[in-house]
Amino acid sequence: DKMSKSRKNVVNPDHVVKDYGADALRLYEMFMGPLEQVKPWQMNGVEGVYRFLGRVWRLMIDDRAESVILSSAVVDTAPPQDQLRILHKTIKAVTDDIDRLAFNTAISRMMEFTNFMSGQETRSKSVLEQFILLLCPFAPHIAEELWHALGHSNTLTYEPWPSYDPALLVEDTVEVPVQINGKVRAKIIVPANSDAASLEAAARADETVQKNLEGKLVVKVVAVPGRLLNFVVK
Repeated sequence: DKMSKSRKNVVNPDHVVKDYGADALRLYEMFMGPLEQVKPWQMNGVEGVYRFLGRVWRLMIDDRAESVILSSAVVDTAPPQDQLRILHKTIKAVTDDIDRLAFNTAISRMMEFTNFMSGQETRSKSVLEQFILLLCPFAPHIAEELWHALGHSNTLTYEPWPSYDPALLVEDTVEVPVQINGKVRAKIIVPANSDAASLEAAARADETVQKNLEGKLVVKVVAVPGRLLNFVVK
């Protein structure tokens, strides 16, 4: 149902802010869907973005401590390549989404980043700093708190927007499905620049592919580098 005073189903934003905070309210309203669409208000959606903000907090803060201190997983060292790659992909995606007012998908990108970083044994401080700058327009209060927790005395309001390196958007490896007579029987990881011959060689070296080809005559190999490989057998 649509919200209306007569139906007594109006949500008071003051109550949401009291229970979940202003950042969660702000984030949920942008996460509900495209701006041009009419969306139903759902409190479980507010709870979902509230949990997301909790995961962001725990990426950097030791929530077992009595005071706000950094997690031991946050390290001030050069970031590993996988963390750099997902950071720069996130910067590009969020920047593009903001430009086209697609705030819901920008938030989804940041959720993907958070999920990835949560699984990292150590988290580069410089990577997290750039992520906080992306989060700031969406959840400014928690972003400011985390910015100071990372050792900054100045506000992040006047920090420049992050930029991405196009070279870090290119994958080193790709997953390619291997088909036999058009049915996927295996998936292999190969260098992204593998040609048809290299792709076939990698597939033939795969144990699962070998078992499926055993006793069969390969009459044709269809290779689309970076996309798929199909053995036609009889």
